[in-house]
Amino acid sequence: MATKKKNLKKPEKASAQPTAAAQPQQAPAGQQAPQPDPNALSIGDLKNLATILDVASTRGAFKANEMAGVGFLYNKLQAFLAKMAPEQKPDDAKASASATAEGK
Repeated sequence: MATKKKNLKKPEKASAQPTAAAQPQQAPAGQQAPQPDPNALSIGDLKNLATILDVASTRGAFKANEMAGVGFLYNKLQAFLAKMAPEQKPDDAKASASATAEGK
């Protein structure tokens, strides 16, 4: 039995360069785009931690002898967050104070 050879065509290489829109944005040669650290803590993470400490203490998750350490850490965290919070402009402070007064 004779076998026939199939005429297989090799795919032709594209001679045209892809357009700029098709290529992803790349950093200049020798530089890599900075990657965010997945283990970094943000201000939002620290605010969530303060909320967790508050809720856990309200629900009685800590023993009496642990409360001093938890309270110290909570106060230290609150002071840091207050220091890191952007300062309000005088106009913004008046607007938020009047909005709070109207809500009561």
